[in-house]
Amino acid sequence: MSVLRTKPIKDVIAQSEADGSEGGLGLKRRLGALDLTGFGIGIVIGTGIFTLTGIEARDSAGPGVVISFAIAGLVALLAALCYAELASSVPTAGSAYTYAYATMGEIVAWIIGWDLLLEFALGAAVVARGWSGYLAELLDLPTRWFGEEGSTVNLGAIAIVLILGVVAIIGIRESARITNLLVLVKVAICVFVVVAGLFFVKAANLTPFIPPAEPAGSGDDGIKQPVTQALFGLEPSVFGFVGVLSAAAVVFFAYTGFEAVANLGEETRKPKRDLTLGLLGTLLISTVLYIGVSLVVVGMVPYTEIDRGAPIASAFESVGAGWAAVLVSIAAVAGLTSVILVDLVAMGRIGFAIARDGLIPPSIATVHPRWGTPYRISAVMTVAVALLAGFLPLSALADLVSIGALCAFVLVSVAVPILRRRRPDLERPFRVPFSPVLPIISALACFYLMLNLSVETWLRFLAWMLLGALIYFGYGYRRNRLARHEPAVTAPQPREPSA
Repeated sequence: MSVLRTKPIKDVIAQSEADGSEGGLGLKRRLGALDLTGFGIGIVIGTGIFTLTGIEARDSAGPGVVISFAIAGLVALLAALCYAELASSVPTAGSAYTYAYATMGEIVAWIIGWDLLLEFALGAAVVARGWSGYLAELLDLPTRWFGEEGSTVNLGAIAIVLILGVVAIIGIRESARITNLLVLVKVAICVFVVVAGLFFVKAANLTPFIPPAEPAGSGDDGIKQPVTQALFGLEPSVFGFVGVLSAAAVVFFAYTGFEAVANLGEETRKPKRDLTLGLLGTLLISTVLYIGVSLVVVGMVPYTEIDRGAPIASAFESVGAGWAAVLVSIAAVAGLTSVILVDLVAMGRIGFAIARDGLIPPSIATVHPRWGTPYRISAVMTVAVALLAGFLPLSALADLVSIGALCAFVLVSVAVPILRRRRPDLERPFRVPFSPVLPIISALACFYLMLNLSVETWLRFLAWMLLGALIYFGYGYRRNRLARHEPAVTAPQPREPSA
């Protein structure tokens, strides 16, 4: 009995090759490279463009928020390279959780799995509330039931989570079709924003590109300040290059969802090729769009006047192009819808992988015989997210999504050289170049961005990890499959021969 016991790679592969429709614990392979890229862009292009651009430009980085998006995109791309090697070598549900279980041990796997559930649950809940607000603005709905402030329960957020939860449960192909349609809408409008916005860009709005550093407000000291400032006794400040780095750590939230692609490895028809294409394609397209849109927004409006809630729509309204603002609001609703859907799909796969290993009750890992999805765990996750989105104002907790993702990326980056050393014979259709140097750089870059998040965020993250530790030692440590020496795959019962 050891918290560092590892799951054999042969067991991971055996589980991923099992057929759920035949009584096993695997998922049906129905996705291609285009579907994976659609899922990736569906979750990445959303909150980052439609809200974080304005918040971070106005409060932390000024026009330098463009550099913040570039830095965050580069760090995400480094992590995506590591994900691509592991995902193409061991295509399975659970992504970082499963990779950690096979390389660094059970306790690390549990920590990262618990961490990923936090990331996707809070991400979906925060975005659901944002979706509800955009819909209220677009259709002039009552803020009492659809607004972020002054409402006891957000019915719009609950409704969209429940509706998309049903879509996620019914089938992965149905989820892919809806996601791809929404992605076409929002990518088209993002391209429109860049092209149309260029005609309204003023050079004066981009000067100085990185505003000089200035002392932060009194509310930004203590546990509100970044860890780096607290550790080294630096005076809390905003703007300057410190502000650009702090903004990069926050807007990293915008890139966090790409690992949802790796969670779909067990449902991909040709995972050894298509997972790499889906992961890298998602990051490259998303980074280009983020940089382009953020540059246009800070060029259209002085950063001190950018609207925090709807920066793109308000930018077009400020230059007299109200019709364009309506298009942007439509894109925001479509964009945020796809983010919620992919979050729910990814949560179901992570919970499925953890339950299949017995770290939480395995009965909830059942795969529906017709839909081919882990419907029980997906239903549980959907209800939990609906409650969070409906009753808790989660804007203050959004940074937890970033720290959760960055923690996962650190462990995935470290897992690449560890797995190469332990299993040099494993087939690797994609290999991270310059390993172990590049994975180490990726891990250090992700950890540095974690240190640029606030002390308050770290305390909340540690509290969530403590709760996870209690669940692990109270249940999973002695009841999981490795502890009970159970086979990784339960063979299906043979069918009776037909007469």
